[in-house]
Amino acid sequence: MKNNFGNQISLTLFGESHGPCIGITLDGLPSGIYIDLNRIQRDMDKRRAKGKISTQRHEEDQVHIVSGFFEGHTTGSSLTIIIENKNTRSQDYQKTQYRLRPGHADYTAFEKYEGFQDYRGGGHFSGRLTACIVAVGSICAQILESQGVYIGSHLKQVYTICDDSFDEKKLKEQIQYVNSLDFAVLNEQKAIEMNALIEEVAQNKDSVGGILETAIIGLPAGIGEPFFDSVESVLSHLLFSIPAVKAVSFGEGFGFASLLGSQANDAFVYTDHHIKTKTNHNAGINGGITNGMPVIIHTCVKPTPSIFKEQDSVDYQSKENVKLTIQGRHDPCIIHRARIVVDSIIAFGILDLWMAKRATGGWR
Repeated sequence: MKNNFGNQISLTLFGESHGPCIGITLDGLPSGIYIDLNRIQRDMDKRRAKGKISTQRHEEDQVHIVSGFFEGHTTGSSLTIIIENKNTRSQDYQKTQYRLRPGHADYTAFEKYEGFQDYRGGGHFSGRLTACIVAVGSICAQILESQGVYIGSHLKQVYTICDDSFDEKKLKEQIQYVNSLDFAVLNEQKAIEMNALIEEVAQNKDSVGGILETAIIGLPAGIGEPFFDSVESVLSHLLFSIPAVKAVSFGEGFGFASLLGSQANDAFVYTDHHIKTKTNHNAGINGGITNGMPVIIHTCVKPTPSIFKEQDSVDYQSKENVKLTIQGRHDPCIIHRARIVVDSIIAFGILDLWMAKRATGGWR
């Protein structure tokens, strides 16, 4: 099982949903970087379950930095974070241990780990582990913001309800706005409609998914590599590591299929002592490398697979067809909580890419 990622900086993820704790180690951070612990906790709170539109499993998510941090700054050694699991109900999973949950990793886990995996709450496959990603991502975001780079996401779509799109002329204020919200939507009326929809779906024992739109501003030109470490390939790799993410696109994405080359190309212009593009169909990336324009990403999050409707399944042990009714506490929609996870994993990926440029050419 491989649980580490990164080049100039790297992270290693550990723990299970119903184990004593989950955690993450961040290697490669220079010494002397100030970390605002209150900011980390604010970001953690954005991921926490709230109200009727989230799971009723409520964890404190208190972040404990146990190494690599002293008197408010990084020490240069491995920075390890521990988050305790305090509100588990493992008995909810005992009766259906061998009944394969549709949409989950139960079957593939049995095939790969031969029954030795921790099945409680999804074990290591659980979205619970994304709490660690948020903690580390908050640190990375703080470093990036000190260099003028800002990241923000909003719920572009929940089921069939769509929010307004980011406006590249107002991106900084829009990023600041959505980052101040628990339910990150640009249009307040759409937020009301989305919340009502999720509550209705929950009452019907079902779930919904949606699309997140992410903007990154302040990145200079020249970050990334052609081919295997392109900005798109690194960020896509990380985004697809988030449970329930099923599609990622940059800029026009699949919309390029219906454009002519003359429409898809972004013409260059020299203005205000900088080279820019008149449009930004390519999402601030050419040849896998940033061109200085905003990076725009769309991430599709599938409906939560844990639904309370009766479903067809198979008992892995007896190999019999069975009916399955899931027990436990589950989200009717996770996209509003996944928003900060997406921001966080992107912050890590961007910082790693930027530090690679720093190694060959310095910060600028």
